[in-house]
Parts: sequence; C-alpha cells; structure tokens
Amino acid sequence: MILKNSRENIKKAVKKIIDGEIVAFPTETVYGLGADGLNPTAVAKIFEAKQRPSFNPLILHIASRDQLKELVNIESDKVYKLINHFWPGPLTLVLPKKEIVPDIVTAGNPTVAVRMPQHQIAKALIEACGKPIAAPSANQFGFLSPTTAEHVEKQLGEKVNIILDGGKSDVGVESTIVEVVDDKVLLLRHGGISLEQLREVCDSVEVKEIDSDKPNAPGQLFHHYAPNIPMKFISDISEHELDGKKVGGLFFKENNTEIDFTHVEFLSQLGDMREAAANLFFHLHELEGKDLDLILVEPVEEKGLGIAIMDRLVKATNRYR
Repeated sequence: MILKNSRENIKKAVKKIIDGEIVAFPTETVYGLGADGLNPTAVAKIFEAKQRPSFNPLILHIASRDQLKELVNIESDKVYKLINHFWPGPLTLVLPKKEIVPDIVTAGNPTVAVRMPQHQIAKALIEACGKPIAAPSANQFGFLSPTTAEHVEKQLGEKVNIILDGGKSDVGVESTIVEVVDDKVLLLRHGGISLEQLREVCDSVEVKEIDSDKPNAPGQLFHHYAPNIPMKFISDISEHELDGKKVGGLFFKENNTEIDFTHVEFLSQLGDMREAAANLFFHLHELEGKDLDLILVEPVEEKGLGIAIMDRLVKATNRYR
C-alpha cells in the first residue's frame, strides 16, 4: 500500500519496523526495503521478500554519527574525512563491524556497510526508530532498482504492507561504496559519488578488483539491475537479428541510428550526466512496460557519473549474454 508522506504515515511505518516487519521508503538514491537492522528475524524477511541470496550483504542506514560508533570500529582518519565531506549523502562505507551487528546483515563478513541518507523521509524514519535500518533496494533481486513508489509496488506488490511515497529519487543510482582498510580507500561499487569526487577528498582511492562469488558489499555480482525484457548494447547486435521484433531504445541524448524502434527513451536531451543518472532506472521501467521483445541501449562516456551508469548497464546486459 502506497502512503503519502505525512507524520502519521511515518509513525505507521516506524511501528511496523519496531514490530519486526518490513517497509519500503524513499532515499535520494533509490527506494529501500527496510527492517530493524539489529533484529535478525526481521532482516530475514528482506531476503525472503526480495528472493535475495543470503551471501549478498546489506547496508545499514543510520541517522547520526553516534549510531555509526555503535556499529563499527573506526581505525583510520580517512573515515572522518569521507563522512565530513559526503554525509549525509550517497556514499556507503564498509568498516570493521562490532558484535552488535547480526551476521545475516553482513553475510558473515567481518565488515559492515553503513550509510547516512540525505532524504528527509529516510532520515525521519531512522531517527524515529532509534535503530539502524537494514535496507537494500526495494525490488526483486537482480532486477531494476525502484526510483518511485509505483516501481516498488509493481515488483513487490503485497509483500510490503507500507510503501512511503517520497516522489522520484533525485540521484537515481545506488550509493557509491568504499572500504577503508589499513588507511587505504578502496572503491567497491560506482554510484552517486564519482571516483573523481572521492579523489578530491582522499588522494589515493583504488578501484578494487571484485570477487563476485564472495561479495562484502552489495552490487558486486556479475549480473544485476536488469529489466525483465532481454537487453543488449546496440553495438552487440546486428540488424537482421531485429527482424519482426518490437524493439525499445535507450539513448543518452539523441538517436543517431536508422533502427525502426517501437519506443525510445532519452536519459538527458541536454546531455547532463547527473540528469541521465537520475533517469536511468526510471526510463528502463518505462521501457519494461511497453510490451517489447528487446531493449537496445547506447553506451555513455565512462567519466564521472557515467562510470556508475555504465556499471548498471553492463551488469543488466550480462543477464542476457
């Protein structure tokens, strides 16, 4: 059930979480499916609703630095540099966990992923609960992330009693995830904070090679973020393969092909990468609803937020290789 943003409805959502249930709520990145992050039984309901594999860890969402100190051991001043610059916002930190954090949240890893969201509804919800909220994206595992309340309802339906409506997500792609180990900053997932922005704050940020068989943070699997319609890059398909098919197109700002598309979406006709990121999942949801046989996508320049966009597009197309 989608509920409008109000104090009364936030109270209803808080009660559900305190009672060990799950709710969907907006953040500036994408919508999250949340439960009491310190209640293993409640967290298990997230995995069940999403059909998410138990080896894939979750992010704990917090509302204050005091909560952070309750959950993790901070062993580097670079942690403070990062949170001073980027929190609240779309940056997740992977840090050594304390015993209070249930193993189900971390998939048995000795570290936990933590984020302080900027969205006012998310902040109000976490503050009112008084506990960290474990929350992956509020969608079926491996499929398109939701950037509106309607996207959540479409994918999860009656599995979620309460969906708090906060409008369309501003950032539109998931948070950037970094791990701080022995004073090193390692980038685990590209997202709403670019690699260039991170390097402005911490000079040496390395992009870590990911082992998708043993992730220590979300978003590290080989295929993910996919529509339920086959999706390929335009460069990976020949025109004769399109004969008799209803084909949708996703372009950055213009269509320079001669393909006869059934429907086309543009990420940003102004050529703005931030707008493109905010529109990525929204437009893929639109294409998913157009009764198509195939979605063709145009690569974007892998610079700034374009790296995060391409990360999602590559992992989505990997499902259909």
